[in-house]
Amino acid sequence: MKTPLNDKNDIKIFILYLLENINYPLDFVTVNDIVMQNEFVGYFDFAECFAELLDAGHIIETNVDGVSHYAISPTGSHVASQLQSSLLAPIREKSLKSALRLLSFQKRGAKLKCESEECADGKYKLHCLITEEEEPIFDLSVVINSETQLDIMKKIFEERPEVIYRGVMALLSGEVDYLLS
Repeated sequence: MKTPLNDKNDIKIFILYLLENINYPLDFVTVNDIVMQNEFVGYFDFAECFAELLDAGHIIETNVDGVSHYAISPTGSHVASQLQSSLLAPIREKSLKSALRLLSFQKRGAKLKCESEECADGKYKLHCLITEEEEPIFDLSVVINSETQLDIMKKIFEERPEVIYRGVMALLSGEVDYLLS
């Protein structure tokens, strides 16, 4: 899959944009996860651009409990605010929503698991699980008729698990009754 952001300057602006909008220090693995989760940036491009931003002083490294954390510097913040419009709005918006969702799930200790298997009758079974502190808070299995539909459902769950969770909870609690009539 070809990544939409290939220009180093765009990737740097993208990294700064996300750090600017998150606005608190993150460890390297988390920065990596939020930048790469929508596959707009490849790993090697991310690592190279991140190191250059750090060297240029656009990102500041701090030590929190023996672990390096990274935040945007005032200079990096200025660059991000001036140049963020050069990034496509859908890329910015989708990435920021995904990053905030990932961070929210991390803070709560939520973990996702999404598995699929082909059934003997040619149908497919999708199993979606969300756990918090090792306890399941959402556990759903569904049988699907086509592999195409399976792939779509799996992708949507992985991209927007909190929306699926809230939607199922709203339906089951009767908060959304227009679908039930």
